[in-house]
Order: sequence, then C-alpha cells, then structure tokens
Amino acid sequence: MTREKQTAIDTIEAKKDLICQTADQIWQYAELSLKENKSAAYYCRVLEEEGFHVERGVCGIETAFSASFGTGSPRIGILAEYDALSGLSQEAGSLEQKEIVPGGCGHGCGHNLLGAGAFGAALGVKAYLEETGHEGTVILYGCPGEEGGAAKAFMARDGLWKSLDAALTWHPEDVNEVRTGSSNSCIQTQYKFTGIASHAAGAPEMGRSALDAVELMNIGVQFLREHMSDKARIHYAITDAGGLSPNVVQPRASVLYMVRSNHVAEAVELQARVDRIADGAALMTDTVLERKFIDGLADTVSNSVLEKALYANFEELGVPEHTPEELEFADQLADTYNGKDHVPGLGAENDPLLREKVQQMQKDFGHSMNDFLAPLYQGEAFSPGSTDVGDVSWLTPTAQIHVASWPNGCPGHSWQNVSCDGSSIGKKAAVHAAKVIAATAVDLIEEPDILAAARTEFEKRTAGGYVCPIPADAVPAVPD
Repeated sequence: MTREKQTAIDTIEAKKDLICQTADQIWQYAELSLKENKSAAYYCRVLEEEGFHVERGVCGIETAFSASFGTGSPRIGILAEYDALSGLSQEAGSLEQKEIVPGGCGHGCGHNLLGAGAFGAALGVKAYLEETGHEGTVILYGCPGEEGGAAKAFMARDGLWKSLDAALTWHPEDVNEVRTGSSNSCIQTQYKFTGIASHAAGAPEMGRSALDAVELMNIGVQFLREHMSDKARIHYAITDAGGLSPNVVQPRASVLYMVRSNHVAEAVELQARVDRIADGAALMTDTVLERKFIDGLADTVSNSVLEKALYANFEELGVPEHTPEELEFADQLADTYNGKDHVPGLGAENDPLLREKVQQMQKDFGHSMNDFLAPLYQGEAFSPGSTDVGDVSWLTPTAQIHVASWPNGCPGHSWQNVSCDGSSIGKKAAVHAAKVIAATAVDLIEEPDILAAARTEFEKRTAGGYVCPIPADAVPAVPD
C-alpha cells in the first residue's frame, strides 16, 4: 500500500462515523425514485461542509447532483445512488419481518449503503489530492432513480459522462468480487388508451373499448415473442383495466411495458415494434392512444483493465471482518429464506473451476457471510437484470465491485436485505467499498498507463457507437 493510497484509506477510516451516519440517514429517509429530495439535500449539505463544490439539479433532474474537488485531469467519477423501494419498510437488524410504516418504503437494494460508500471514496480521494497537490479531479455524482428512473441514462443522453477519464462504483451483494460482463438493456413505456363509455348491452355500438385495445396489444406482443432474439425479454403489467363494471364499455385502460435485450440497439428496435403493435390496437378498436416514455437504459460494457486495478486493491485490503455476533445474526437470517446454500459470484456462475474454488472457500469459512474475496473472473458473463451504470460504461471506461452486505443467497429486494442494510454488517460493507474504490482512483491518477490502457480497451469495445434509449424530448418520469 503506497503512502498516497494510505492517505486516502486513513481518511476514510477517520471519517467512518460520518459515512455510517450517512448510510443510516438515507436508510431512514427511504425515498422512492426521483423523489429523493431529503436524501439529495442531505448529501449536498454534507459534501459542501466537507469542502466539495456542489452542483444541484444536474441535467435538469431535481434530485441529481455532482460534487467535485481538484483541478484538471484525470477526471475520475464515482457514482452514488440513494433511492428506495416501495412496500419494504422494515426494522433494522431484525430476524423477523417487522414493518416500521405499514406499506412504507425500504432500502431493499442497499442504495443507502451504495451512496454512503461512494461518498466515503470521494472523501478519501479528496484527502489524497490535498496531501499530494497532484493534478486531478474527483467527482461524486448523485444518481437518483436507479429503480425505475434511469437518471444515469438521461445524463448519458446529455453527454455528461464523456467528460470523465473513468467511472467507478459498487453495489451491495452477498459476495466480495469485481463485477464483469454485460447486462440487459431495458426500456419502459406506458400505453394509455381512451375510448367511449356506453351501456355494454343497451348500446354496445356506441362504445369504443379501451380495455379491448390493451388486450389486443397484449395478444400482438405475444405473437411478437416468436420473432425476437433468445436473450430479449418483454414484460407487461395492466395498470388500469378501466373499472369494475362489466356492463360498461371501458372508456380507459393502460398497460406498462418493459422491453429488454442484451444489446441496447436491439432493444430500441424491438421497442419500435411494440409501439407499432400499440398503434395497431388503437386502430382496430377506434380508440386514442397516448404513449408515455418512462425510462430506458443500456447494456453494460466491461473494462478488464479497470477490473484488474480494482481487484488488486481489493486483494490488498482484504474483505470486511465481522464479529461473532454479526456472523450469528447472518446465520440466523439465512434460515429465513430459501437459497442460502447457493454458490455466489459471477465466476462461479460461468467457470466450473472457479465454482469449485468458491465452494471450498464457503466451506472453509463456515458461515453465511461470505467473508472471502472471490477469484477474479474476466470471461464472458451476462446478467439478465438491468442497471443504468450501463449507459455510463458506453461513454467512459467504467468498472464496479460487489461487497458482501447480506448473507449468502439473500434474495434481492427483500425485507432481509432492508434489515441488513440498516445494520452494522451493511455499514461495514460501505466503508470497505469506499477504501477499495478510493485506492483504485489513486492508482488511476498516479499511473497514467492504466488509464491509457483502459481507454484503448473502451474504444475497441464501444466502436459500434452508443445508441441512447432515451428519446431527445423525454424527461424523467416522476412516479405518481
């Protein structure tokens, strides 16, 4: 560990209480996508107190911000998220499902930790820049609405990420690893049909059924499924069936569609076909169609150079250490869900030899917390989920890590996640992620050859160009 990196790490350790306090505060706010007003205001206030230059409302998104320190290049971005999920209110550190607010929100994806860890990393890099006087800029980006708002994609549409030399981030998980491979792109669109109400028996000829339009659209999309690629997916939810009276021709109905593909260009093309099916459904039923874009995001472009740099620091710093009490809690929590015996990590999913190694590591440790670093895997990997980090990765070299914040196999978006995210286990993960990211950022500033190699790889992987899934006239859709 170089003296320069040690400065960053020592600062993070010294400010550990502030990082944990931030994680707790955002956990308590638990605000939904694009409604994170308290969370964003908290971050902006604390960052200004810590000496960062803060810009609010980045790219016209009310709860987005940037906080920068330093001058010149290289410009290293660190990505923070802080939105929660509905219906996941839960007591922290509990082994039972206990709502705090009935039907309330909770951090089921660990974004309270993600933001706090990214914040901590920025604090560490700032201290390094102050100590050494090295040229360079660290920028913490507050990225709202990951769970259904795709702020990073809107920022990508506006070209924000092009100004960076690299971007780093992390995500809570059940394993310590460097993430690699691609993910699904995703586009969400709301289709609202308006018809004419009438008596379904007495004057059916006077009615124009919006519900018929939704059903015909769904049938059309069902036939489309036969004619799309194997990795493409289309999901839908009827959000308004028009009412409860079958003897009324339904004058309104709406359906929400989500189109996924492992390539964003294909998702955009597939979305256009779904749009045409909706137009046809409106034509067949003589109804009026209103189309509302919700969000869209791209697949992820991996960068092996940055992944190796992250892994080297992760390996040197080790993994979070847990007390016997924390390990006992994790073991007991793992008994509350199915899947606690799965073999974690992208390497284990894609490489039989690495799977055996990870299984042995699990066996050697003997607890539900995976307190080991999974071997570095840089082969082909695909995650069927989606993240707007993908849009960042199309415009600048990007890499991320996972840090064990939950017991093995803990289901995503669950009350168990929320319980851990408000516990000491979660906060240890945030502090540790901050150290790994900060140490890697220092390497990128100190060693220009790493950034040059990362840029060369990036340009090769993105040679086909970025197809933005966000229409030019779209604005972030704040949920009702």
